[in-house]
Amino acid sequence: MSKVTLACGLALALAVASYAPEALAQKVTRDPPVPRTAVPKPRPAPAPEPAPDLPKLSAAQIVEKNEAARGGVAAWRAVQTITFTGKIDAGGKQDTLLPIKIQVKRPNKQRVSIDFAGHTAVQVFDGQHGWKLRPYLNRPDAEPFSPDELQKALAAPPLEGQLIDYTAKGSKVELEGTETVEKKPTYRLKVTTKQGHTQHFWIDGSTFLEAKAEADPHRFNAKMRKTETYYRDYRRVGGVMIAYVAETRVESALQGHALTIEKAVLNETMDDSLFAKPTALTAAEMPLPPKMVKVSPTTAPAAPAGSAH
Repeated sequence: MSKVTLACGLALALAVASYAPEALAQKVTRDPPVPRTAVPKPRPAPAPEPAPDLPKLSAAQIVEKNEAARGGVAAWRAVQTITFTGKIDAGGKQDTLLPIKIQVKRPNKQRVSIDFAGHTAVQVFDGQHGWKLRPYLNRPDAEPFSPDELQKALAAPPLEGQLIDYTAKGSKVELEGTETVEKKPTYRLKVTTKQGHTQHFWIDGSTFLEAKAEADPHRFNAKMRKTETYYRDYRRVGGVMIAYVAETRVESALQGHALTIEKAVLNETMDDSLFAKPTALTAAEMPLPPKMVKVSPTTAPAAPAGSAH
């Protein structure tokens, strides 16, 4: 599964969306918090499920079945552009859903835009260079990709993803075993690209569609963290199968971020100017500064009966 079939596309979207709710939320100055009388114990980690028993297939056979399940090599080669529109769960206490649009054009052009409170954040890649326009951080000018972001964009797979026609891409696929993913028995595959990048895929043993993907660690909150994406609600669009729901979970994060596709359009005409560096925003186009709000401390919880004073 590629950025187009939601893996890299979701990661790109989250890179833009991750700051939006925090930057546009009201800034709050709080009184010192009231200490709690008890701290709940952390929940124990669930016991790992045993490896499921699936038919003995080679990595090449699993990929062949995956290619057929997703529509076939020829059908994917015929796709030159894809446009996704939908909603992304940006998290926060109110579970904010933001409108998102993802546009991808061969060989490796991509544009992601996310709307929030009347403003739009944009991230584009023209195949060689990338830029981010982030009004939610009060930055009116498009900024270039960081070296890490540029490297990932340059190494991103084409429209059909890593698995389809992997030998032509110079990649190697290995079967590492079987695992249960969201109650589904899956085959775990390891893909190593000709550049030396690795990625793991979990292929549903019944449908042979991707159930989960794990890419190289991404930088979140100044640390490199493991990122997993879970795929659900596959639908056929123009002869190919596309996951309409993808949930990305970042290591140590309290919650995941789900992307829900509402519409997918294949082979829509896209001018290359769509992927050029975004123009700077005027002062009138920038969001207003957040308000400062004074919040009173919450009432202290009642002491347990019989406790000492």
